[in-house]
Amino acid sequence: MIDTRTAPYAAFLLRLSLGLMFLAHGLTKLFVFTPAGTAQFFASLGLPGFVGPLTMVAEIGGGVLLILGVGGRQVALLLSPVLLGATLLVHLANGWAFTNPGGGWEYTAFLSAVALSVALLGDGAFALKPLGRRT
Repeated sequence: MIDTRTAPYAAFLLRLSLGLMFLAHGLTKLFVFTPAGTAQFFASLGLPGFVGPLTMVAEIGGGVLLILGVGGRQVALLLSPVLLGATLLVHLANGWAFTNPGGGWEYTAFLSAVALSVALLGDGAFALKPLGRRT
């Protein structure tokens, strides 16, 4: 049974955690790997290089929106393919444990479940404005 008194706070914690993770990963691509390095890495995966910087922008923008609680359901759902791509294209061949060389797929699979949970639960407490609401 869901405790309706605390469920909005649980949804907030999931949304905030997911937003912070996306923001941190996007900023790492920007400041550590650089947009050019990120493009080169994505190209090494067989993807068009421009997908790397687009992913970086999506992670930074989506992370900020999730943290603020603006359209959390939609943002989490739209960013799910980023996590799925990281799982399938980068981490799957490295085994389960994220401590494996190259990082296994447990972390990205868990984050995929968190993103889908946020998409199902909604923004939760302390959200600025869910998309589609006029009040």
